[in-house]
Amino acid sequence: MKPTPSPSCQMNDFFRSRLTQVINMNHELVRLADRVDWSHIDTQLQPFFANVGRPAIPSRLMVGLHLLKSMHCLSDEAVCELWIENPYYQYFCGEEFFQHRLPIQRSSMTHWRKRVGEDFFQKLLQESLRIAFEEKALKTQQLTRVVVDTTVQPKAVAYPTDVNLMSKAMNALVNLAKENNVELRQTYQRVVKRALIKSGRYRHAKQMRRAKREEKFIRIRLGRILRDIRRKIEGDTALRSKFSTLLRKAAIIYTQSRHSDEKLYSLHAPETECIGKGKAHKPYEFGCKVSVMTHVNPSPGGHFVLNIGALHHNPFDGHTLEPVLKSYTEQTGITPERIYVDKGYQGHRYEPRTRVFKSGQKRGVHGVIKRELRRRSVIEPIIGHLKSDHSLSRNYLKGILGDKINAILAGVGYNFRLLLRWLRFFWFQFWVVALFLSKRKGEHFDDLLALN
Repeated sequence: MKPTPSPSCQMNDFFRSRLTQVINMNHELVRLADRVDWSHIDTQLQPFFANVGRPAIPSRLMVGLHLLKSMHCLSDEAVCELWIENPYYQYFCGEEFFQHRLPIQRSSMTHWRKRVGEDFFQKLLQESLRIAFEEKALKTQQLTRVVVDTTVQPKAVAYPTDVNLMSKAMNALVNLAKENNVELRQTYQRVVKRALIKSGRYRHAKQMRRAKREEKFIRIRLGRILRDIRRKIEGDTALRSKFSTLLRKAAIIYTQSRHSDEKLYSLHAPETECIGKGKAHKPYEFGCKVSVMTHVNPSPGGHFVLNIGALHHNPFDGHTLEPVLKSYTEQTGITPERIYVDKGYQGHRYEPRTRVFKSGQKRGVHGVIKRELRRRSVIEPIIGHLKSDHSLSRNYLKGILGDKINAILAGVGYNFRLLLRWLRFFWFQFWVVALFLSKRKGEHFDDLLALN
């Protein structure tokens, strides 16, 4: 059933105080909650729910929890625990009285994300930009000149090595065989564990010949397990359906080499890709690419994220420019006049090419364009904040959909955090001006008394 709005009680409770009587109503989180269009968000969520059945969780509660999670870089468990302790969090999520227990389970946030999908979180990003326009933290003319860059969103996986992947595949196959009462000739778990330890020690001591020998030993045992399971489940349709996915992954791990086209870098996250960005301290990263867009000229509220999205299959940077700008135009209705990129976008397919300026470019660069091109690096600290403060440095959400949602949530959290800072600064300015005027009024009154 469609989500019901948060219950509103017009009458006071004899035993409880309203949150509006307890908290500071000038707090930036309270002021931000009053500026979010919750009714519009609720309307956007209506198509994801049926008209029959049990009423769904109030949309403001779920959206508020995800906004708090992204703003403060919290896990699902942490934001649920802090919600019980923090009255400002509860007010932001639509509660009128202080609650001593969360009305949902933590897993409900995971199921809710899968239901609403990527498009809804893009609408939250648009909502953050709308609030920025209303609060005059961002100006419309700044959206026509943008900077685009890509980075890597690492997946929450261990550093992939052949011996570790083969060992994990073997253990997974053996455990699945035990669960389904498939008797194997031998599990090899004890000897493979010993070989794994030896391989790590030999590699640490730079004894590569011995390390390769242990790797070969593990690979042979993995092949034996694969052949044994295939013989045992042959002809049994039910068992073959249970083993099919894991057998396919284990077969890829068993046969893959450095030059293989199809590779697996994680058993539980097969969507993980190996990406090299040319960093000296981190030659290879394992995750997916993320495209980030911001405006060139600074706004009163700071540099906002205008567009962000995960890109799978490790595309060339230049080939990502056209779909990213198309998505940006569809969401905002504004076509950028000038786009500033780095040298990685050499050979892009965006038309007309005269609007795209690359770092180090000399032809057609003069005056204002030259000054704005020097500001192309403004996107680098934004990417740094997205990674250090908003969970873009390590993605714990599962699957391709998890990659896309985590990237967008990082951008949403970054924008809403800028809005919190803007509202805090604006209220401070208002307080300083009011204090100054009150002092001036008092001084004028004292002068009148002295004259009398």
